[in-house]
Amino acid sequence: MTSSIKIVGTCLLIGIVSLTVFYAGLTIWGNWHDEWSGYNASAYISDGYCNIAVVPILGDITSYGEYADENGESYTSTTLGDTITLINQAEYDPYIAGILVLVDSPGGEPVTSELIANELKNSSMPVASYIVEVGASGGYLVATGADTIIASPFSDIGSIGITMSYLDYTQQNKADGVEFVSLSSAKFKDSGTPDKPLTLEERALFERDLKIYHDEFVKQVAENRGMSIEDVAKLADGSTMPGSLALEAGLIDSLGDRETVREWFAQELGLDSEEVVFCQ
Repeated sequence: MTSSIKIVGTCLLIGIVSLTVFYAGLTIWGNWHDEWSGYNASAYISDGYCNIAVVPILGDITSYGEYADENGESYTSTTLGDTITLINQAEYDPYIAGILVLVDSPGGEPVTSELIANELKNSSMPVASYIVEVGASGGYLVATGADTIIASPFSDIGSIGITMSYLDYTQQNKADGVEFVSLSSAKFKDSGTPDKPLTLEERALFERDLKIYHDEFVKQVAENRGMSIEDVAKLADGSTMPGSLALEAGLIDSLGDRETVREWFAQELGLDSEEVVFCQ
């Protein structure tokens, strides 16, 4: 009986040791595989040295895909999925302490701009927007999601407003002998079609919607910037302004360059400026 107990105990010990060795080996192999397969590189933004994630807001802001010009050549755009993914990666990267939103955009889709701005507002880390050349319309709305907005003195900022403008091809079609034939199940179903004149009722319909979108744009800028709706409404004529005027109007917090941004993060994080390293 005693001998049987010893044999069972020995087998149990060998089993535990074997499982421990197997688990340790699996962990080591997994870490090695992640390191050399690029998994860690895809999951994290930092290389272990940089600590400020850079989120680019460049070109047209779109929900998905790329834009192409009239020649079919694609150009730079900011997409919703990629941008949100990058912000989320920054949140879960243990080496990242802040987010720099690099803005150079004339705007784009309003809902996408709103969603990105809200994602930045909900970040647990310090967030700074730096406007390089242009921070207009949806590009400016995204910038307002940050804790502070710093802009170049040469930047172009604002354009708070909404547009539905389009080309009317009716005269060209007439000259070319082209006739538009409307087949719609509802009165306003083909409203805004560039191949037919805009009716007064259609214009009234579009202007109603534009007013609603415009007021919401003003409201969100006012909330994000801590300004009154009345003050923002005075600025919301669709025009842009140089960085210095934007500073006077309260649309941004300071003028400067990337070193100004670095100093802001250093102050927020309690670091020396040389300890603030952008991930690029």
